[in-house]
Amino acid sequence: MERPLRLIQANPLDSLARAIEALLVVASQPLSVGALVEACGDEAERIETALGLLGERYREGRSGIVLEQVAGGWAFRASRDAAEACGRLFERPVERNLSQAALETLAVVAYLGPCSRPDIARWRGVAVDSVVAGLVERGLIAEAGRGDLGAVRYRVTPLFERVFGLESLAALPRLDDFGGDADELRGRLESLAERRPA
Repeated sequence: MERPLRLIQANPLDSLARAIEALLVVASQPLSVGALVEACGDEAERIETALGLLGERYREGRSGIVLEQVAGGWAFRASRDAAEACGRLFERPVERNLSQAALETLAVVAYLGPCSRPDIARWRGVAVDSVVAGLVERGLIAEAGRGDLGAVRYRVTPLFERVFGLESLAALPRLDDFGGDADELRGRLESLAERRPA
């Protein structure tokens, strides 16, 4: 006697999680819950629950890809274990291999930007043309208009937030943690630049 075919109904939340997974794979930047709500045509609460399921599936140590909340949205990134192999695939160093000069320049732009090359050079006390050009090429900083004297000003990008695992720039350590406000920090950077030998 033949057994009756049992219809297996897919869990709607699993189906939603698969749709979100696909959206995150094809997206070129992190997607906010709002963007996922719009793309999936579903409720924010269910989107967040589905993101929780995906977060469990794609967590560090469990998968080669990791789901993370970064730059104001959700995105996949390579796990720490896979980062070196991914860097070799694209024949460029992984972002964590930034030079000290690049890291210092990024810190200046992240905390004090938008700022121009002359501003950065004055605060760091060294020429920064090649460092800034390299950071622009990597997509970590971008043009943000022009200053009073016509110099191009730079700001950090969403890729900067993503590479450094920041949900937003608000997640940077507070300037107060460094012993002063932005004006004091600017003053300290400027005085350091003045004391550096030419």
